[in-house]
Amino acid sequence: MKLLPILVFAALSMPAAGLRADRCLGSGVEVQVLGSGGPELTPGRASASYLIRRDGRASVLIDAGGGSALRFGDAGARFADLDLVLFTHLHADHSADFAALVKSSYFQDRKRVLPVLGPAAGGDFPATTAWLSALFGKPGGAYAYLSDYLPGGDGSYVLQARDIAIGGDSVEAVYQADGLQVSATTLVHGPVPALGWRIDIGKVSVAFSGDTDGDNGQLERLAADVSLLVAHNAVPEGATGAARALHMPPSVIGRIAGAAAVKSLLLSHRMSRALGREAETASEIRKAYDGPLDFADDLDCIPLIPTLSAAP
Repeated sequence: MKLLPILVFAALSMPAAGLRADRCLGSGVEVQVLGSGGPELTPGRASASYLIRRDGRASVLIDAGGGSALRFGDAGARFADLDLVLFTHLHADHSADFAALVKSSYFQDRKRVLPVLGPAAGGDFPATTAWLSALFGKPGGAYAYLSDYLPGGDGSYVLQARDIAIGGDSVEAVYQADGLQVSATTLVHGPVPALGWRIDIGKVSVAFSGDTDGDNGQLERLAADVSLLVAHNAVPEGATGAARALHMPPSVIGRIAGAAAVKSLLLSHRMSRALGREAETASEIRKAYDGPLDFADDLDCIPLIPTLSAAP
């Protein structure tokens, strides 16, 4: 946590001692950053992954990029506690550690079905259901020895995958259970099937952009009035070519955050081309958004502030 507006979080949710950026409070709903980096091997940064905690318990995992299994352990989280797993897309820096997390569950006491939601197939990318089969299925799965966790297996729980395909300009509720309402929309990340996610829990809400160019107008709708938007800051202002075709620059992040009237904004997926340019990034965002703004580091923990808005 780097910028002074984090004091807004502290004033609204903490005693005068202030927010400990590297420690969750263990009460209410909190978002913990497991991986604040991208596909580069950046010291101190796992690839993209986030955890929603409810009264200290790991509840929803969003993405599982390289290094995130280690951070999951560092956070003291338990795979057995998860209610839901969501994938924004299946690039390796968003999904590569999922098998390691599933393996860890062998040493825990999970008994419940674990829903795993992610994109439908497109281009070179399989559907989420097919991806899990390619990882764990028999015959031929990369980790077929873990096939007991797929439907029909003999494991103590089942990975229940669902492919989420949302057409047009829809924002759709796709999951509701355990006090969670999850909505999704289709975002543009070049040729990669990609989803944005919104999770509403009571009077708090958080949206995750994943990787997107930000240009199809859907992230604004998905994130309307959320307590927190986690947006990916993979490129600096002025990026061109393939980098801009895949990612949104700070001015687009600011436009989206302002149009959606998000209550706070966290920038993650921080890559070398954007690291060290935080002041410039913040200045561009401030042209359209004037709320609390921070830059993510691994294991940062953000308490969500209740709002009166409901899911779209």
